[in-house]
Amino acid sequence: MSPLLSVRNLDVKFPLTRAGDMPWTKPRLLHAVNGVDFELEAGKTLGVVGESGSGKSTLARGLIQMVPATGQVMWRGETDLLSLSPRQMKPYRSEIQMVFQDPLASLNPRMTLGQIIAEPLATHRPGISAKDRRSRVAQMMERVGLLPQMINRYPHEFSGGQCQRIGIARALIAEPKLLICDEPVSALDVSIQAQVIELLKELQRDLGLAMIFIAHDLSVVKNISDEVMVLYLGRIMEKAPKAQLYDDPQHPYTQALLSAVPIPDPVAERAKRIVPMTGDMPSPMDPPSGCVFRGRCPRAQEDCARIVPQPEGGAHGVACLHPGPITLAADQPAL
Repeated sequence: MSPLLSVRNLDVKFPLTRAGDMPWTKPRLLHAVNGVDFELEAGKTLGVVGESGSGKSTLARGLIQMVPATGQVMWRGETDLLSLSPRQMKPYRSEIQMVFQDPLASLNPRMTLGQIIAEPLATHRPGISAKDRRSRVAQMMERVGLLPQMINRYPHEFSGGQCQRIGIARALIAEPKLLICDEPVSALDVSIQAQVIELLKELQRDLGLAMIFIAHDLSVVKNISDEVMVLYLGRIMEKAPKAQLYDDPQHPYTQALLSAVPIPDPVAERAKRIVPMTGDMPSPMDPPSGCVFRGRCPRAQEDCARIVPQPEGGAHGVACLHPGPITLAADQPAL
């Protein structure tokens, strides 16, 4: 059986211009996503993590042609989404929906809650009657924890958590098979984050959704993902089933990210080994040769400047020439 989504060699590039729109002497491209491969089964969740600027959101937008991309994005083993024209792509947009990072900014302030949630039905199910549409909106509101009497209110009257529930309801009303969540809880308080995560997990179980869940918080990703993919400067650093990645990280970048996750035990927190990662992420306009992480890597050697490592290793792929387990303090619990 084919996976729901199969991505091969996905690239996203943006042309660069000088200030004042003066062109470069030679054309230059910003390589935001570089050769990304993965598969996603129906009903499963792929977590995508990395620092700001690592290409997570651009990856999501490239998958559904919100930004120009090259490569292959096979849907149900039958259709390459990147080969479709905008008109041909329209029927697939109801099957692939997106929840955005800023819940309030993603909602039209001039539309009521009912109008916002019903909008995908008007676009993708125009034959539905107004009565049926209103009934479906009410059912979806109840499913995501919104009261029916809120239907005529406007976005500014809701909290951040409620606005994100509206965004989730809007995405699910068209009955998609894949939900792409682009840092859906990063703008919310911790307590509200937990509520939204539990809501997404419940909806996934009930509706059989597949999800791509993008975040920079590894504790959040651990709570919802089946497989985790770590990005850095548009490239895959490590990709593995959740348990393998958290229990046995092999890439220095993954180890550094995991060592930065706080442990809710003061003794263990003080005892844990911090994996060093100095400096800032280099500019994607001028990436390093060889391994893009080598300038911040404690294990970098001469060959790292010459060879671009690929995420090899089967189910646990590691794009590193010198991978290895992290040495933890004896009293540190597993992450």
